[in-house]
Amino acid sequence: MVDIDAAIGYVVAHGDPVERARLSYLRAGQPPPEEVVDRIASGQMADGGWPASAEGGVPSIDATCFRLNELDDLGGLRGPVVERALHWLAAAQRGDGTWQEHETLAEQAPPWAMPGDPEATLYLTSVAGFWLTSAAVEADPYQTRSLYGDVLGRAAAWVVSQLRPDGTWPSFLAAGWHAAGLLNQQQYFYESARVQLVLGERLPDMSPADVASMAAVLRRVNLGDDWLLRNARKRLSETQRSDGGWDSNEGPLFDVNTTLTALRACR
Repeated sequence: MVDIDAAIGYVVAHGDPVERARLSYLRAGQPPPEEVVDRIASGQMADGGWPASAEGGVPSIDATCFRLNELDDLGGLRGPVVERALHWLAAAQRGDGTWQEHETLAEQAPPWAMPGDPEATLYLTSVAGFWLTSAAVEADPYQTRSLYGDVLGRAAAWVVSQLRPDGTWPSFLAAGWHAAGLLNQQQYFYESARVQLVLGERLPDMSPADVASMAAVLRRVNLGDDWLLRNARKRLSETQRSDGGWDSNEGPLFDVNTTLTALRACR
């Protein structure tokens, strides 16, 4: 079993004000102080996206999805800041159903967000599609209003066209669990299940941060049978450190964020 109390203690001891506010909402549903949301919103551009860096003048798909992830931990996908971001994200979809970063970001983009790169395109399309899916499910769990329906339909159809016959995908590992949520909600149940089977096979070799991210995503949308989520939580219990935290993929400075992601997966 994951030691929830130890994980909470780790975030309290090492987290910054935003991270501690995320913890309060995740554990007790406590709304964040206005200044915490204002701190995140201060970097939002007029069109609704966030730039890749503080000095940037072009909104970034990757950066905006990262901020949506933070805001989701601070009160869910609601409110004017989130709505502006979601509307921008939907409008940024390309005609073929994909998302790509603006070409001017090529010099500073990480590999998973490189403009024009096929692997990055599949990753960004899966992640952007997932966050729009999460917002649609939160607004209407039974999907009777089809929020972002056309946008998500195009995205899912394109992602399905990229899957290999064995269920693998020509992109980064994280594209898989985001795609699984997108495809399931768009009723590509077979394709989503194939992706989940591949993720289950890879689970023993995943890093703690990847397991936490996958489990948090799987928990965010209803995939039906939660066998993969149960196995992911078991893996998190095996990789939790004695201080209550988990190792990130980017070094100790991001361990608190990984620990918060694990808590979101286990709540």
